[in-house]
Amino acid sequence: MGFNFPKSAKLLKPSEFDRVFSARSSAADGLIVVYAAQNHGEQPRLGLTVSRKCGNAVVRNRWKRSLREAFRLVQHQLPQHLDLVVLPKKGATPNVALMQKSLLKLTKKIVARQSATNASKRPPR
Repeated sequence: MGFNFPKSAKLLKPSEFDRVFSARSSAADGLIVVYAAQNHGEQPRLGLTVSRKCGNAVVRNRWKRSLREAFRLVQHQLPQHLDLVVLPKKGATPNVALMQKSLLKLTKKIVARQSATNASKRPPR
């Protein structure tokens, strides 16, 4: 698999976004907020939510382009079983290099939390 960003790597339906938000698994830093949920696919998928609080249409589109590019470049380092919804923080400036680091760091944090939660839910032997 190359560094492309096919349609199969995108969250498109409102029901897919709702499933990720209802999983209530998130992490944030000063740049972005990442929500994650398990999927049954072979690759991580990305959904974007960029509100008008971030700025006008030019700024929102810059955010979306930057977030897609950051995801495209790090998708092979992300867990294969996650759907991600990414929101930019108000007042932050889009920067692809910083977003790559944030995506990796925040995704690892979420996966660690999910595995700790799953371990605590297992019945004792």
